[in-house]
Amino acid sequence: MKLDLKVLQALRAGDKQADRVVPPSGFTAQLTLFAAAAMAFLAVFALALSLASGRLAQRWGDELGRTATIRIVAPLDQRAAQTEAALRILETTKGVAKARALTMEEQQELLAPWFGPDLKLDQLPVPQLIEVLEDDNGLDPAGLRLRLSAEVPGAILDDHGRWRLPLVQAASRLRLLGWVLILLITATVAAMITLAANAALSANAQVIAVLRLVGATDRYIAQAFIRRFTLRALSGAAVGTVLAMFAVLLLPGAQSDAGFLTGVRFQGWHWILPVFVPLLSGVVAFAATGAAARRTLGELS
Repeated sequence: MKLDLKVLQALRAGDKQADRVVPPSGFTAQLTLFAAAAMAFLAVFALALSLASGRLAQRWGDELGRTATIRIVAPLDQRAAQTEAALRILETTKGVAKARALTMEEQQELLAPWFGPDLKLDQLPVPQLIEVLEDDNGLDPAGLRLRLSAEVPGAILDDHGRWRLPLVQAASRLRLLGWVLILLITATVAAMITLAANAALSANAQVIAVLRLVGATDRYIAQAFIRRFTLRALSGAAVGTVLAMFAVLLLPGAQSDAGFLTGVRFQGWHWILPVFVPLLSGVVAFAATGAAARRTLGELS
């Protein structure tokens, strides 16, 4: 714990003499910067995907959870009477906030994406649809089905349960996938920085041996590597995060009548969350470089 505190102080204050232990440029520096920037870029998009999936699951659950549809499947001469009977039942049904029969034009608009705008409903046995909006308490689907079956034999209630649950589950799994991706990206950053730190330590084995001969401690040497690689990871991740935020900003905003990909952009205070990506990269680099330095210095003893 004392070593970590001293390293943190060195990160803030800096040590030009210790910085000379680590090569300021070369393969390891480029690898660390590129890996941190690329992983931060992917992490921001994974975060955006996870948050958008959460919003999508909530929206689908709210919209489909408070709506239901009644189909009146009856001969043409009985359809109007059964529709009126179903509407009267809905007026006295607890949990129903509003119910109305869709017009012919509205039903034609619903079927237009599949059958085209020239569809003539009066020439097809299309059932009459009744839109049901539930209140905050919700209705009892089983009880409503019993009343409809007794008084309106041609009525079929669809509470959207078979559609709502799979959609919400799919969106929730996408959200979980986003967090899994962030964990995998974090592990990848740790692995890449560990490899880069090991390579830098091995390449400077002779320099480390000379430093030990003149009295430098392993803590002093490890502090130099930890500081350099942590700052590299922070700067690379900051660049990747800024580029990713610009890329997310270019995506279309959420639209109620559009698909899922229009809502991937961050919303509200969620724009603050990407700021923590470079900080997370710095913490990962700090821990990974410290572990690699202690292990490699022990092997070089």
